[in-house]
This record gives sequence, structure tokens and C-alpha cells, in this order.
Amino acid sequence: MANLKLVDVLADAFVAEGCDTLFTLMGDANMYWTETMSRRPGMQVVNVRHEHCAVAMADGYARATGKVGVASTTCGPGFTQIMTGLAIAARANTPLVVFAGDSPMLASYYIQQIDMGPLAVATGAHYIAMKSLDRALDNVREAFHIAALERKPVVLSVPMDLQKQAYPFMADYQPSADLLPTPQRPMPDPALVDRLLGMIQAAEKPIIIAGRGAKLAGARAPIEAMAEPMGALLATSLQAKGMFEGNPFAMDIAGAYASDFSREQFAEADLVIGLGVGLGAYTTESGYLYPNAQTVQIDIAPRGLWQGLRTADLHIRADAHGAAEVIAAALRQRGISKPGFRTPALAAALAADVPDRKEYATDPYAVDPRKAMLELDAIVPKDWDVVIGGGHYFGIAMTHLRGRAPERYHVVSDFGAIGNGLPAAIGVAAARKDGKVLLIEGDGSLLMHIQELETVRREGHRLLMAIINDGGYGAEIHKFRAGGLDPALVIHGKGDLAGAANGFGVRGSTITKLGQMGSLFAAHQASNGATLWDVQTDDKVVSRPYRRIHYGEA
Repeated sequence: MANLKLVDVLADAFVAEGCDTLFTLMGDANMYWTETMSRRPGMQVVNVRHEHCAVAMADGYARATGKVGVASTTCGPGFTQIMTGLAIAARANTPLVVFAGDSPMLASYYIQQIDMGPLAVATGAHYIAMKSLDRALDNVREAFHIAALERKPVVLSVPMDLQKQAYPFMADYQPSADLLPTPQRPMPDPALVDRLLGMIQAAEKPIIIAGRGAKLAGARAPIEAMAEPMGALLATSLQAKGMFEGNPFAMDIAGAYASDFSREQFAEADLVIGLGVGLGAYTTESGYLYPNAQTVQIDIAPRGLWQGLRTADLHIRADAHGAAEVIAAALRQRGISKPGFRTPALAAALAADVPDRKEYATDPYAVDPRKAMLELDAIVPKDWDVVIGGGHYFGIAMTHLRGRAPERYHVVSDFGAIGNGLPAAIGVAAARKDGKVLLIEGDGSLLMHIQELETVRREGHRLLMAIINDGGYGAEIHKFRAGGLDPALVIHGKGDLAGAANGFGVRGSTITKLGQMGSLFAAHQASNGATLWDVQTDDKVVSRPYRRIHYGEA
């Protein structure tokens, strides 16, 4: 191509890195690059309505595909809007590259100038400042290399005047994938395996907890093979929910989400082995979930201290898949076979277990959100992706949803922020392109970025959105009540979310009683667009995690 400018070369480099979808909001510092990207064959450019949502969509896209997500913002106020999105991606270990147009290098004054580096690094993201034509392609390669290898967001700052300069070299680009280390599975130290086998032989009631690392390693089969001769029950962290779906000795999520029956089994445990899991405060209830157990952490990066807690009595540095294979083989070789927890009676009790038995008297014009979740779960097919935003009701969703593979759950709660479910769901929908995406979100969270409903309509996503509407900020409602305070300050009224959705060109319906979802789902399936359900719920119903954490319920 004659008369190449840097924007042309950068666009080709992003394509060579595998970028086929770009989430962007254009401004002076990134609009020419975005336009150049839009002319690349097969490129899907999603123009969003808020910069934060560009990063959140790229985050959702990366979670759904395993690829490096790509977002773009302009400089100054465009960049400062994405701090929360970067922090979420950093804590979720999401591989992400943000093309951040920067203020011109040669301008004596530019109103939107800000030092982006300290802001980016403060969120946990990596920062690369492009400063010359000579190093431009190296900077792109480094950004994608770090994002993929270290599984973190990377901000690539590119001054707008540099982008417009003629590119004087041969545009010969070697993508970062050519330079990534060969994927490896760190294997456990044999001496530590021997120690673990001794602990297993001494244990009568073992439990295994698998986390996101085990999910990413595809370790279900070897973990189940390891658990069977131990007589171990199986559980997961929040981020690995569904990993042992269908196993008769699986208890679903450990910690605050556990049922009363599952909690009783943890109390009896004398050995807990975590594979690919941090064993942090929520998963272990700060260590109180299994007070009588010795603990072992098997992880590629084990930590003695995590979230202020001592994580384990024994740490083994190893990949979850490889370690489980080695341990299962060693158990067979030594002839170790113990009944442990595994009896027909216990399997029957697990099959009959109900995650939350507490009854509430609800308003006649509102539904119990737990029962609404069960109805929703029964109607939406199990091969759909489910995106769950943060806030009070994501605890209800994760407690009651069942029957889906772990890769179908996308929980955007890594920074404790609300307002991220809708854009993340758009990112997942852009990745899937099959119309099989369900968003479960709260009303307060939706309203933070409700403008992206216009993006849903414009992009033509057949997204189903179930908005759990209690008329306020549910987390604060229950915290105020638990503390003896009047929650009126955070109760704003349920409004008309269905009407707002219709105004954006999205089909909206209001649900005020159980039994309405079946026909509405059939109508959604028959349509060719997005649907929002305003599920009006009773704010007196408290999720299991909140009852334990804030009300002190046993």
C-alpha cells in the first residue's frame, strides 16, 4: 500500500494479532485509527455509548472466547472513564488491550491532556506508551504478548499526531503468538505428592474445591478420578460454578453460597484440597467453613497469605490438571481406596438438597426473586451463556442456577462494582453471534448504563435481559435494615423499565407474578431482536449470602 501512515500499519498489526471485533467510542485521538480498523475485511466495530462500556464489552468478549479483547478510547476524559473497567479486568485476569489515543506530543497546550500511565497502573493494568515510529510495531506486539501471557489488561497509549505520520519502513509484522512460550503444565514435586498422599490416607472426610484455574485447565475428569478413591465430595469456587454438574457427589459453590446441608458436610471435613483456587475469604468464609480440616492448595501460583488469610497447611505449585492426574495415578498405584463421604444415602441427600428453604411473605404485585430465578432457570435452555452482574441479586442467581457447563457462566463481580452486566453481556453476544445469551442484572445496575440498550438494538443482538427490579439498590437496602437504619434513602421506586426499553427499540415486558415467563420466552424466541423483562421483586427477600454476612443468620 502506497503512502502508508502509522494508523494503517497499526490496524494491520491488530488484525495480525487476531483482532476481529473492536469496541470503541471515538474521539479526536482514536477516531482515525477506528475508521481504519473498520475498513479491514471481517472487522466488527461496535460503537458504544460510554467508554467504560467499551472496556466492559471487550472484557465480556474475552471471557467468552478466551481471546484477547480489544477496546479503544480517546484521550483525557475518554480515558478517565475506563478506570473501573480496567480494575475489573485486572482482578479477573482478563487478557485485554486498550488502544488509547493520546494527546499530541508536539502541542504546546491540549485541553484533554492527562498523564495516563499512573492511572492505568493504579488499576492493575500494564501501560505502554508509544513514542516513535521505530518502536511502534514492537509496542503492539508487546501489548498483546503481555495481555495473553500474564492474563491482564494492557493500555497502549498512541499520540494522535504520531498516528498521522507517514510510515517509512517495510510493514513486516510478526504477531505475538509466534513468540509466546509453549503452553506447559507445571507438575507437582514428587516429595510433596508423597506428603499429600499421607494426608489423604489419614483423612476420613475429604472435600475438593476446584477454582477458575481448574476450569481453565479443563481439569474436571482428572479431579473426579482423584476424588473417587479418596471418597471426596466436590465443590467449586464462584468462578468455577458448574464444573462438576451431574456428579452425584458435587455440592455446587463453597462458602457463603453453600446450602445448609453442604455447610454441614464442610463442618465435618478433616481434609480440604483446593485445585486452581485462591481459597480466599468468600470461598472459605474466612476459614470458618471447615474449621476442623487440614488444607492443601494446588495452584500454579500458590500463596501463603491471600485476602488477609493463611490459605493452607501445604502448598503445591502445579497445574490443576497435571497435578490431579499425578495424584489419581499415585492413589491407584498405592491401592488407596476409602469410602469417605461417598455413600448412597449422602448422594440421595445431595440430590434432594434445596439451596435456600427460608420462606418470605411477599407483596401480591411482586415476586420472590429466588422463585423467579428458578422459573427463569427452568425456561432458558442450558446451552445459553448467562451473564450475571454484581450486586445483591447475583448471589440469588448463583445460588439457584443449575445444569450449565462452567464456561456458560460469566460473573462480573471481580471488583465489587455494579453497572457492568449489560455491557459484558453485549460483549458475550458479539462473541457468540447465536442469540443464546441471558443477562441477569439489577435495576440500579442497569440504570447506570441503560444507554447501551440502544447499542443492543443497533447491533441487532437477540439478547434476553432479566432485570431483577426491587426499586432501589438491593445491597444497601439490606445492609441498612441489618444495621437498624431506614432504607428509604436507597429505595427509589420501580419505575417502568419495560417502557424505557421500548423507548430504545428493545421489546419490554413487566413481570409481577410467577408463571409469566414461559409465554414471554416463546415470544422472544419467535422475535428477531432483544427483549427486556422488568421482573418486579419484593425487597424483603434477602439472599443467602447476605443473610449470613449482614444478618448473622446461621
